[in-house]
Amino acid sequence: QVQLVESGGGLVQPGGSLRLSCAASGSIFSFANMGWYRQAPGKQRELVARIFSGGSTYYANSVKGRFTISRDNAKNTVYLQMNSLKPEDTAVYYCNAVQYNVNYWGQGTQVTVSS
Repeated sequence: QVQLVESGGGLVQPGGSLRLSCAASGSIFSFANMGWYRQAPGKQRELVARIFSGGSTYYANSVKGRFTISRDNAKNTVYLQMNSLKPEDTAVYYCNAVQYNVNYWGQGTQVTVSS
C-alpha cells in the first residue's frame, strides 16, 4: 500500500511562488514515476508535470519555464516549485505515483492565485 500526502498549498498573489511537497510512504520505490496533476472547478484533471525514475521530466505547455518538478528518493518526496503564478493556475493540486502500472493519488492541496 502506498500513501501520498501533499502540503504547501495556499493563497498567493499573481507573480508569486509556492512549493508543493508530496511525501510518499508505504511500499514506494525509487523507480516509481511521480507526477503532479491539477483540477480547477468545472474542468477535468490535467497533468502538470511528471518526473520519471531516471530523472527525466515532462511539463505541460502551460507551465513550462515557470514550474519545476524534482524528487528526493532518500526522503521519498517529490516537489513542485511554482514561480510566476497566474490566476489560471488556481486549482486543487494532486500528487500521483505510478508503480507496477498502478496509480496512487494524494488527497490534494488547494492553490489559489488571486490579488
